[in-house]
Amino acid sequence: MNTGPSETTAELVASRALAHAAAQALSNPERRTTLAMPTEDSPEAVIERMIGYAFHDRSLLAKAMVHASIATSRLESNERMEFLGDAILGMVICDYLFRSYPNALEGELTKIKSSVVSRRTCAEIALSIGLDEGLLLGKGMGTRENLPQSLAAAAFEAVIGAIYLDGGLESAAPFVLKHLSERIERAARLGHQHNFKSVLQQALQRSGSCNPAYVIVDERGPDHSKCFEIAVEVDGRRFPGCWGTSKKTAEQQAALTALLELGFATTSEDGDVLIRRIEDGEGIPPPAQQAEERATSPE
Repeated sequence: MNTGPSETTAELVASRALAHAAAQALSNPERRTTLAMPTEDSPEAVIERMIGYAFHDRSLLAKAMVHASIATSRLESNERMEFLGDAILGMVICDYLFRSYPNALEGELTKIKSSVVSRRTCAEIALSIGLDEGLLLGKGMGTRENLPQSLAAAAFEAVIGAIYLDGGLESAAPFVLKHLSERIERAARLGHQHNFKSVLQQALQRSGSCNPAYVIVDERGPDHSKCFEIAVEVDGRRFPGCWGTSKKTAEQQAALTALLELGFATTSEDGDVLIRRIEDGEGIPPPAQQAEERATSPE
């Protein structure tokens, strides 16, 4: 029974991934690190310096860089490592949250975890350390300049899986936390995890107001690539509309606009959204008072 491609074919695909990654990294000095890693410029060593981990079994690293679109078999792609890495990522983050925030409720921990292990976050980390340059893709997958978020996120999770297989949890956990601990602390400090719809709902409930309504004000573009303008209405008052490439994105931005207009949120000099504590029954100040408070509040 033929269970997959020959060993020679699998090794060829892996070596092509490593060679491509090395060429890309060597041509971009800003991507290279100064870690205490192997100093030779072999494909394996270049990628190891990019991610900050030296493998005992470099074939694991090679396989983590092979997307299913180029592999001769899905079993020879990074999909299984992505599956494993996703589980390791979640476990490490849950353990860190449990130990670091002993007074946080289950719901609060879940929100923080959902934020820091999201596809968007994993993709951002993958791009920041250069995994997009090492990922071997098949034709029709687009360019690396327009790499889909899901592919970059999957590469990050596959590398986590590869490190776990190579060095165990004692190697995988530090790698995960090196890239995510600051994001965890920031998410815990801000308290909203960018879910402004949920924050607005809770703030209005505490203030005794009705639930917000999300109204589609306008939509543009072809059916396969529409943009939406959505506004929030509360107690008959409509707040400024916001555009987004999806209804979900536009609704989140509209909720944030309402939070800022109502004085439930402010922005820091760094651009962070800060949510203030709302007391039960506090009520919503009239629009004139809100405008006065925003005008007199420090920048």
